[in-house]
Amino acid sequence: MSTPLAYRLLADAVLALHVAIVVFVAGGLVAVLAGNWRGWGWVDRLWFRASHLAAIGIVVAEAWAGAVCPLTTLETWLRVQAGGGGYGDSFIGHWLQRLLYYDAPPWVFVAAYTAFGVAVLAAWWLFPPRRAGDRRHEAAP
Repeated sequence: MSTPLAYRLLADAVLALHVAIVVFVAGGLVAVLAGNWRGWGWVDRLWFRASHLAAIGIVVAEAWAGAVCPLTTLETWLRVQAGGGGYGDSFIGHWLQRLLYYDAPPWVFVAAYTAFGVAVLAAWWLFPPRRAGDRRHEAAP
């Protein structure tokens, strides 16, 4: 495998990881709300809720600090090492980037991420996480 191809594949892998994290953050809130409505006990497990809160907390902190996501920085570096520009032209890269990246003023992202973070905190308060062994919300045998 040639070095540019390896860098491009690694860049696509980083982009896929980035999309997976976005899906976890966005889908996690949906899962918590739907799961509490439907009685899914796993959505209130402390490890899931703490991971979800930490993920959106990092996104909100980066937005307020004006920092670029390290995954975006790594992906861009890998694409440059592959001989391309900041964004790749592979099939995976093209479609995942279209789903993930938007062109808007920075304040839009700060406001959106902050509002989403507040929604996650509200869900934490409305549906508190539970520790292992806590049987609330679980269906009776």
